[in-house]
Amino acid sequence: MKQLIIKYGLDERPPLAQTLIFGLQWLAITIATVIIIGKVVAGLHFTDSGQQLLYMQKLFFVMATSLFFQVLWGHRLPLITGPATVLLVAILAGAGSDINAIYTSIAAGGAFLVLLSVTGLFSRISRYFTSRVVATILMLIALTITPTILNLILIAASTETALTNLGFALLFFMAMIIADRLLPGIWKSTMIVWAIIAGSICYLLLVPPEVWRDRGQLGLVSNFFTDFTTTLIWEPGLLISFLICFIALSINDLGSIQAVGQLIRPPAMKRRVTAGITLSGLSNMLAGFFGVIGPVNFSMSVGIIAANGNASRFTLIPTSLGLLAMAFFPGVVAFAWNVPSVVVGTILLYIMCSQLAAGLMVAFGTDGFSFQDGLIIGIPMMVSILVSYLPAPVKAAFPPLLMPVIGNGFVMGVLAVLILEHIVYRRETSQPTQQSPQADPLSGTSRQKCA
Repeated sequence: MKQLIIKYGLDERPPLAQTLIFGLQWLAITIATVIIIGKVVAGLHFTDSGQQLLYMQKLFFVMATSLFFQVLWGHRLPLITGPATVLLVAILAGAGSDINAIYTSIAAGGAFLVLLSVTGLFSRISRYFTSRVVATILMLIALTITPTILNLILIAASTETALTNLGFALLFFMAMIIADRLLPGIWKSTMIVWAIIAGSICYLLLVPPEVWRDRGQLGLVSNFFTDFTTTLIWEPGLLISFLICFIALSINDLGSIQAVGQLIRPPAMKRRVTAGITLSGLSNMLAGFFGVIGPVNFSMSVGIIAANGNASRFTLIPTSLGLLAMAFFPGVVAFAWNVPSVVVGTILLYIMCSQLAAGLMVAFGTDGFSFQDGLIIGIPMMVSILVSYLPAPVKAAFPPLLMPVIGNGFVMGVLAVLILEHIVYRRETSQPTQQSPQADPLSGTSRQKCA
C-alpha cells in the first residue's frame, strides 16, 4: 500500500500562496455541500426566491462561523463543516409543522448535544450505538430521503420534461459512478465539485432556463440579520424526533473526528472529541436561532488529505472567510442557486448510495467487504426504489416496448447489479478478500460515515 506523505502537518502554516490554494480547494468542496442540502431545505420552506436566497445567506454564515471556531478552538483538525443530512430527515418529517417549531427544535437539539458532551453522558450513550445500529441509521437516512430525490428530479416538470429529466439523471448518475471508478487521487476526492459544474452546464444546454434566478430585493451586497427564529414554539413530538436525530448526528460527528484523528495522529484526541462535539452543539443552537439547518463535521476531509498531503488546519481559515464573504453577497449566492434541481437530486442520489454502501460496510466489516462491494448492492437498491416510486403518469409516457423494463423497479435493480458487478466494478470484485477500503471523498476513511 502506498505510504501517506504529509507535506504540511496539523499545526504548520504553509506559505501564503499554498494556503490560499488549499483554502480554495476546501472552499469549493464546502460550497458544494452547502448548495446540495441548502437548496433542498430552502425549497421546502419558501416559494419566494428572495426568501430562499436569504435562507442560503444565513446558511453560509452559520457554516462559516462553525468552521472557523472548530478549526481554531473546537476539534482543531482539518475537517470541513456542512449541513447535516440527518437533520434534513427530521425537517422532512416535520414539513407540516410551523417553521419556528422546526428551528426551535434544532436549537434545543444543539443545547442537548452540548449537555451530552460537557457532562460526559455522550460516552455512556454512544456504547448503545453498536455497528448494527449505526449501519441501520446510515441506511435509513438514505431510504428516507428517496422521495425527496425523486421530487428534485421531477420538480415542476411536465410529462415530456419529466422523461427528459429522468433520462438526463440516469446518464449523469452513470457518469458519476464511472468517474468514481476511474478518477485518481484529488480528482476523485473533489468529484462532487466537478459533478455540479459539469452537470449544470450539460443540463442548461439541454434545457435552457427561461429566466435566470431573480435575486429579489437583496441587492449586490446585503446583510441578513432579519427574520430570526426568535419565537419559541414547542411541539413535543417534533422535538423528540429531532433529539433522536441529534444523537445520530453526534455519532456521525464522533466518527468524522476519529477518522481524521486516525489519519494524522494528533495529541489529546479525547479533548478534541469533546470540544468538537460541544462546538457542533453550539453551532446548531446558532443555526436554530438563524432559522437554518444545523452543521456537522464531514469526514470527507480524509480523502482530500490523503490526495494532496495537506493536513494543516490553518488552510481552512481562508475557506471559512470565503464562506463568510459569500453570506453578504446575495448575487454570488444567487449564481450558485442556479444549479438545476435535477443535478442536485442526482448528486444527492449518488451521496445516498454512498451512504447505503457505508452502512453495509459498517454492518459486515471491512475484512473482505469493500466500499465498492457496498455500492454494487446499494446502487441497485436505490434505483429499484426510485423506479417503484415513479408517478403513474410518468410511467404511462414511457415507450410501450420499454415500459415492462424501465417501469419495473425489480427489473431495473437486477439490470443495475449485473452491470455494476460484471462491467463497471468487474476487476475490483473478482478478488474481494484482497480489497482494502478506499477513502471516500464524501464520507471519509472507509466511507463509513456520511453526514
